[in-house]
Amino acid sequence: MLAAALLSACGGGETEKAADAPSVELARPICDNESFEGDDFTVCTADPKRDRIALFDADADSVPYRSFPEMERALASRAKTLRFAMNAGMFDESGLPIGYYVQGGERLQKLNRAKGPGNFHLLPNGVFFGSEGQWRILTTDGFAEQISKRPDFATQSGPMLLIDGQLHPKIADNGESLHVRNGVGIDGSGRARFVISNGPVSFGRLARLFRDKLGCRNALYLDGSVSGLWYPEAGRMDRGAPLGPMVGVFADER
Repeated sequence: MLAAALLSACGGGETEKAADAPSVELARPICDNESFEGDDFTVCTADPKRDRIALFDADADSVPYRSFPEMERALASRAKTLRFAMNAGMFDESGLPIGYYVQGGERLQKLNRAKGPGNFHLLPNGVFFGSEGQWRILTTDGFAEQISKRPDFATQSGPMLLIDGQLHPKIADNGESLHVRNGVGIDGSGRARFVISNGPVSFGRLARLFRDKLGCRNALYLDGSVSGLWYPEAGRMDRGAPLGPMVGVFADER
């Protein structure tokens, strides 16, 4: 009986000590690897409560940057506050955006509602935009109908991957076209979830990742084949085909 009482007392003491110990939740990195349906992706999260977003396409002489090293040189000391950067929309042969584009509150390209070939014109396409810590994605028609005030930043691309929680009607569940692809979605907390695949994937799988794993209702395709990521914390700076406009996510120091 005495032995049993001693064992009980020891067990109770350990339980009480464990219950009193504070739980420690390790912070997730800004960019992290995620597996989904057998493919690997890098997911980078921007939070409007702590981050700000800016777009970059060309220098003061209208010469497109075309690469992350050129963007880094242009940023100079500001690069220290960069969390990550990614290509951010489709572009012409010179590297300038072909759709609606607002950089630093200045509109550099008008909304493009034309029909045509290629992914950009796989309608509906859409616009990723934001002002004052609120970021959104709307179809191009939705943007034209709902938004009257020019945002601080905006980039038009296409196709939409998710529209109000539904896959784009012309995207197959898992089509034969496989490329390294990237896109952006807005989750239920208002965060921007930027995704780049670590290998060739279909449109459908990328769209389902945004919906089923990241909790996004709207997501926009940014590009494929030329997709790249610059993530200073991990020493990653992708180099490959020339890029068009680029999005930078910075620590908000205001």
